[in-house]
Amino acid sequence: MFQGSFCALITPFTENGVDEKAYAEFIEWQIDAGTDGVIACGTTGESPTVSHEENKRINELAVKTANGRVPVIAGTGSNNTLEAIDMTRHAAAAGADVALVVTPYYNKPSQEGMYQHFKAVHDATDIPIMIYNIPGRCIVDMDPETMGRLAQLPRIIGVKDSTNDIKRPFKTRETCGEDFVQMSGEDATVMPFLSMGGHGCISVTCNVAPRLLAEMHDAWAAGNVERAQEINDLLMPLHAAMFCEPSPSAAKYGASLLGLADERVRLPIVPLSDAAKQQVRQAMSHVGLLS
Repeated sequence: MFQGSFCALITPFTENGVDEKAYAEFIEWQIDAGTDGVIACGTTGESPTVSHEENKRINELAVKTANGRVPVIAGTGSNNTLEAIDMTRHAAAAGADVALVVTPYYNKPSQEGMYQHFKAVHDATDIPIMIYNIPGRCIVDMDPETMGRLAQLPRIIGVKDSTNDIKRPFKTRETCGEDFVQMSGEDATVMPFLSMGGHGCISVTCNVAPRLLAEMHDAWAAGNVERAQEINDLLMPLHAAMFCEPSPSAAKYGASLLGLADERVRLPIVPLSDAAKQQVRQAMSHVGLLS
């Protein structure tokens, strides 16, 4: 259920809030393009700047739109354990398949603190939980031993690994077992991640190139490594362009070029500079997304 190409969805905005119509249409486009699953209210969905009420509504919309056709992973994390429990309970009630819970940012907890945080969320809810380990944004890095302890709990089912450490999937497999789902959070290193035992990718680039990424993961699953690598090589400039300035400005601008969403972002993220826009346009043209 949790392998292949998953999209870390952007959240389209209007001047007054979430553009619910554009969001639903964007999810439909992803499913039609072959995306294997969607993530609502992750980093790319601007979870730090949506309100708790908006977060809950966005997760509800994703579940309603997907309607069981693909898994929905709902972002419910917080550096406040009680808030994470509340958001995760809501995602479960809304019908999400999995809750994506980020490691507590800013607090800088110990490994034991992270274990107890996730155990508390697990014990207070009834939905499968995926750990979101992203040291570059959260400062803390959950080590494989702590993750192995959490993997012993019945509903801690996997990790979105944004460490960019290509040795990590092997270490995690050693401590958590073969059935522990390992999803890369880094488009540019997905091929070595898969080769070390990863199951798929929660992708930013998927916001603009879902069909190519679905084909790449399908090729990998079928054992056609050469074709998977060929597509990955083609997409590398686009992976770079998606992070030419703080995300998700590039993903939203790319989606706007495709007529799928407004490029509007929320402060403190700002729209792309003209130079960055040119880089995104060139990268999208390079892979055939723009004429």
